[in-house]
Amino acid sequence: MQLEKLVAFHKTIGDVTRIRIISILANGPKHGQALAGILKLTAPTISHHLTKLKDINLVKDRREKNTVYYFLNEDVLKHYSSALSKMVSNRGDFNKMDNQKLNLEHKKILENFFTPDGRLKTIPAQRKKKMIVLHHIASLLEKGRKYPEKELNEFIQSFHDDYATIRRELIIGSIMYRENSIYELNPREMWADIV
Repeated sequence: MQLEKLVAFHKTIGDVTRIRIISILANGPKHGQALAGILKLTAPTISHHLTKLKDINLVKDRREKNTVYYFLNEDVLKHYSSALSKMVSNRGDFNKMDNQKLNLEHKKILENFFTPDGRLKTIPAQRKKKMIVLHHIASLLEKGRKYPEKELNEFIQSFHDDYATIRRELIIGSIMYRENSIYELNPREMWADIV
């Protein structure tokens, strides 16, 4: 579940050295020896902390000849940093996405993209419309249920034949979480906003 990933993120960055590494990498990529020199720590210590940061996908590496450079994954940092505040704030009632409470604009978009029998005519190209469609499809899945990939594909195919694209968009939009080809809905507070 994505909530467990959020907890793992905060546990991992709850270390002074890791926060200092994040701060350094925010200014650009560095190799391990450079980080060790800046922080006045041994290479094995830096390696340990970088492994922890890589485990939560906050740091990525790239090899250039014999040197490995480390990069901050800013998208992951922004996503998890804002996720907690979204969960506890009152910046939006995510239950408004229920079919009865959709505002008129959302209803109109759904009417334009879905046939009367519930099939998706086309996958919207515009991000806002795509997110409205994805939120609608995901709202029909069971919360807390783990879906094997085959079962999720069959569910999505009941809306549109291009199940692979829609499945990928559900992951990209943080609507679903995937691990070992098993998919589960994230809490609504973690879904990408409709903007």
